[in-house]
Amino acid sequence: MFQPTEGQKIGIGLVGFGLFFLFLGVILLFDKGLLAIGNCLFLSGIAFIVGINRTWRFFFQREKLRASLFFFGGIFIVLLGWPIVGMLVELYGFFLLFKGFFPFVIEFLRRIPGVGLILSIPFISRFCDNLSGDTRRSIV
Repeated sequence: MFQPTEGQKIGIGLVGFGLFFLFLGVILLFDKGLLAIGNCLFLSGIAFIVGINRTWRFFFQREKLRASLFFFGGIFIVLLGWPIVGMLVELYGFFLLFKGFFPFVIEFLRRIPGVGLILSIPFISRFCDNLSGDTRRSIV
């Protein structure tokens, strides 16, 4: 079984707090302070989990450069004071950056008892299949 190091445990906590602050910032009508804190915590958590060097290489690969520009550009737009536009740009960049992970995440979520039941609802199932790029699944 995988045992995270102390730094990775800190990173998991930072990512969790970052997602919480991002969620809270969106719920509170796109509060730019909460969104900025959430972005900083999320990015620092990722760096703690996988390491600074690997994080740098992930974001600045040649094929992911456009996605990284959208992601970091969205963060910059949020800091400039346009949180809704910035979050939309950032969300697009996030989708482009992490679209390779979506099939694994969706398959993991399908194996969780309560979440798997929700993901088996026909409309949601088709959406998840399209998101993960799985065209082999068919509705029975």
